Amino acid sequence: MTSATASAQRLRELLDGPAVVRLPGVFDAPSSALAAQAGASAVCLSGATVSAVDLGVPDLGFVHGTDIARRAASLVPSLDGVPLLADADTGYGHALQARQTARSYAAAGIAGLHLEDQESPKRCGHLAGKSVVDAAEAAGRVRAAVEAGTGLVVVARTDALSVRGLSSVVERCLAFADAGADAVFVEGAGLAELEEVAAALAARGHRTPQVYNRSEAGGAIDSGPGDEELYQVGVRLVIHPVSALLAAAYAVRRAMNEILTSGHAGSVDRLAWPELTDLVGLPGLLDDEQRYAAPSAARLEERSR
Repeated sequence: MTSATASAQRLRELLDGPAVVRLPGVFDAPSSALAAQAGASAVCLSGATVSAVDLGVPDLGFVHGTDIARRAASLVPSLDGVPLLADADTGYGHALQARQTARSYAAAGIAGLHLEDQESPKRCGHLAGKSVVDAAEAAGRVRAAVEAGTGLVVVARTDALSVRGLSSVVERCLAFADAGADAVFVEGAGLAELEEVAAALAARGHRTPQVYNRSEAGGAIDSGPGDEELYQVGVRLVIHPVSALLAAAYAVRRAMNEILTSGHAGSVDRLAWPELTDLVGLPGLLDDEQRYAAPSAARLEERSR
């Protein structure tokens, strides 16, 4: 079993687990190492984050799956086996492109993806002006990703709630489950909508869990349903895609202002330099450096006696 396959299996087990699991958003190697160090069972990587960090533009369809796969490949080693659920937007085309996206994500070490039903180019799920493809095309994307042969967890997301209403959401979630999705994800849903989807899935004979988005892009994150309420309507994963990036950007802004105002960042809370070097593995690498170093002249002379 490859490390990517094992990671996907761990993520699948969380979907079938006895509790709601929170997935913090990561965006680079240090944030990934910090998530693993904090004890995260899984993490997520959002398209909006990659668009901001790599391209410096908002989530309006500029980022491609190759950008996300490349970013993921750079941070997966720091996760030390913690599964990564990555945004796959619309699959970046139709069914064939969605299938190829699944394969490129698996090659990057990603454990699972969430694939949505917006038209391309997509928009951030919390922006107005979205449009969605028909249910059959959306389900085709999902089926293609499932049948890509990667073993990745496939989460099927719908953005239809604010565009076409709850009946369309239920229709799409049923179609996604029929297509083999491991979980469904209703963007913008509240507890009542999640309950309606769970009931429809159960009536069709599906035990498909749900994913819930707790993102600052949608407003306040300290309100809304709690973990127990979410669990009762079938939610197993709660993603927090941008919290860490927003916190990091806030801290960087404070540090920049302090440096330019006072000549140093002494009053800004930050990691000590040794904490960062420990986080990225300096002590172990220094030990390895000594282990592989060529023997000194004195040691060689001592050995020759």
